[in-house]
Parts: sequence; C-alpha cells; structure tokens
Amino acid sequence: MSEEFTHEKWSSRRAFLLAAIGSAIGLGNVWRFPYITGVNGGGAFVLIYCACIFIIALPLLMSEIAIGRRGGESPIRSMHKLTAEEKVSKFWHSLGWQAVLAPTVGLMYYSVVAGWTLDYAVTNLIGGMTQLDATGSAEKFGALVSDPVRLIFWHSVFIGITVAIVSRGIKKGLEKAISYLMPALFVILLVLVAYTAFTADFSSAVKFMFKPDFSKVTADVVLMAVGQAFFSVNVAVGALITYGAYMPKHIRIPRVAGVIALADTGVALMMGLIIFPLVFSYGLTPGEGPGLVFVTLPIAFGQMPAGIIFGTLFFVLMAVAALTSALGMLEPVVSYLEEKRRFSRTQLAIGMGSLIWICGLPALLSFNILADFKPLNEVALFEGKTIFDLMDFLVANLIIPMGGLLLALFAGWALSKESLADELGWKDNALLLNGLRFLIKFVAPIAIIGIFIVNIFGTSVA
Repeated sequence: MSEEFTHEKWSSRRAFLLAAIGSAIGLGNVWRFPYITGVNGGGAFVLIYCACIFIIALPLLMSEIAIGRRGGESPIRSMHKLTAEEKVSKFWHSLGWQAVLAPTVGLMYYSVVAGWTLDYAVTNLIGGMTQLDATGSAEKFGALVSDPVRLIFWHSVFIGITVAIVSRGIKKGLEKAISYLMPALFVILLVLVAYTAFTADFSSAVKFMFKPDFSKVTADVVLMAVGQAFFSVNVAVGALITYGAYMPKHIRIPRVAGVIALADTGVALMMGLIIFPLVFSYGLTPGEGPGLVFVTLPIAFGQMPAGIIFGTLFFVLMAVAALTSALGMLEPVVSYLEEKRRFSRTQLAIGMGSLIWICGLPALLSFNILADFKPLNEVALFEGKTIFDLMDFLVANLIIPMGGLLLALFAGWALSKESLADELGWKDNALLLNGLRFLIKFVAPIAIIGIFIVNIFGTSVA
C-alpha cells in the first residue's frame, strides 16, 4: 500500500449532504417503505419508524460518519488506522472489510431491481402500461423478469452509468452527478405529491399513514419498524464511512447527520403520499407487499389522467434513487483499491463494475433460466431460495445487520469518548455526548439483535 495517497475532499458541506442523502435515499425508501407500511397497517408503524430513525438510526449515522472522517481513508484502511490509534484489538478490522463487502455484493443484485425501474420508465413512456387490469399488470411484470436478454440489457445500462460516474472521481464524478440527480429527484417527488393531492384520494392516504391504530401493533410490527429505520438511512453499507473520509474538518457532523435523517425520512413519507392516494383511489390493496410498485401501481397509472406522464416520472424517480445509492455502493471498494495506486481510478471502476456485472448475472437469471436452481435447498434456513434470494438474504439479513452491530460496538465501546467528542464537536457538551453514547452502546445493539431474530427465525411479514 502507498501511505502517500490522499483522497479528494468534498468541495462543500452541500456537496457532502447531497451525496450522503442520495446514498441513503434508495429503493429502501421508494420501494420498500411504502409496501412495508402497507403490510404493517399504516399509522402506528409510521410513528414507530420515525421514532426509531432518531433513537437508533441517527446515532449510528453520526458514528459512521465520525469513524470515516477520523480514519480519513477507505473503510478498510480507516479501521486499520483507528485500531492502532485507539490501541484496541485488530478484530475491529472486520468492520472495515464488512463496509466494503456489503455494498459490493449488494450491488450485484441491487442493479437487477434497478434495471426494472429503467425498463418500466421506458415502457410507461411509450404507452405500454395503458388500461391494465390486475391480470395484465402481472403479465407485464412476468414478461419482464422471464426475459433474460431484456434484464441483461437494463442491468448493463445501470452498471454502466454507475461506473461512468464513479470513474471520474469525487468532484468531477460524484459531486457533479449528484448536483443534478438530487434536485431532479426532489422536483419529481414534489410534482408527484402535488398530482396525487389534487387528483387522487389524498385524505384517505393521510389518514392511513398518520392516524395510528395501536391495535395493529405487535412485536413483529415494532421490529419491522426498527429494521426499516436501520436500513432506510443506509447505515453499515460502507458509503457513509467512505463519504465521511472525504469530509473536511470544519463540517459539523451532528448537523449534517440530522439533515440526512430528516431528508431520508421525508422522502419515505412523501413516497407514501404518492403511492397510497393512488391505491385508495383505484380500489387497490395497500398491503400488497413487494409487488405494490411493479404490479399494483401500474394498474392505477394505466387508468388515471396523464398516467403515461406521471407513471414515467414515478419510475424515473425510482431509477434516480437507485442510482444515487449505487454510487455509494461502488465507491467504497474503488476507494480501497485506489489507495494501492496500481491502476487508475477509471481502470478500477471499470474492473470492479465488470466483476459486479458478471456476478449479477446469476441473480438476474434466477427469475428465468435458473428459476428452479436452489443451491442451498438442503439447508433449512435457505430452503426454496434462488441465487437472487440467497444474495438478498445474506446481505440484508446477515452482512448488513452484523456490520451495524460491529459499528455500534466499536463506536460505543472501542472508540474513545474523547475521539468521538472531537469528531462531533461535543467536547464541552457532556450531556449530549453521554446520551448519544448510551444509545450507541446499549439501545442500538439490542435493536440490531432484534432485527437478527426477526430475519433469521422468521416473522409474519416477508
């Protein structure tokens, strides 16, 4: 490794915020949050989710950025540096490796779903979703996932765009792309919310999302809210450690972390206010599950006035959200390899992008050619799972929660109080610092262990 290598820094607080918010706002917000909310009964789930964002996710978010900035390098080298500085066990190097492994493997199958959003945006634009009924919509989606050539094309397009941006570096690549993508995402969000407010059953959606019915709250609902809050802000996926390493010292971490959490939560709620008015207006089912966006909503878009325009905007919104997250998924591994200085950043981005593209093919083929291939079917925990299912299960249910647990334990128990206070700018605010450390040391680990229990031993919600 070359010790002289120095990464670029974000040019401004705004640049970091847009990149970090973009990383957090992904398919977890625009796809998963609405259907998870629908399945879990609406208002009470939303209330618990919002509480969990600020009690569990925000402290971890602040910790991850602080670790990244203090390390100043890729997640792997940052953890090597911090374990030496804090004089703690080299076991904590595993947090750095997890922060590179999780996004790299995650992008292999994430890009497959992201490709669906691109396909649906184009299909809507050319009028391919008009006048659909439930059967027709299901057939449309079935035709997409059963066509390997079509899936490979969109998988390639998505990975290609991601690689092209990351290869250009921080200022010319990530900053420049995010400066266009994030404003576009928020404009589309506002347009779609305004449209549903005036043309759909907005009042029923507001009542469903914000009038809690606590009779629907069960232990599973609470743990699902904890899990959604944890995944929503992109904690333990590597991007925030990496982006934090590029953050200048004058930027205040608590302030930017609060903005990220608020923006991320706001986008999730706005997605609900886009989707649920349409669901109620057209007599659809809010608890439809994962098919809500790709099977149920096209029925509404196909019947509503100007459905071609607004359906296209909706799936463009999903594609943009997926892309801003994908940038943060590719960057950690490119950042680490760049520190070795054996190849240019462009070569590394193309090389890793190609590897991710190749490894994504089995996941993509799990919906068609390899649909009957269940490689670990003899293991009870993995019974019935295709390659795509296995990748998703391992990353979402094991690798990321394990990373979150390592993050909480390192930030709470291994990273010194003085180091954390220095990064947060709270040297003279013992009350806030002690409160934060309590949440990181005790509350977050217990919550993450709860997520493990739900993910591994099962729950009533898939």
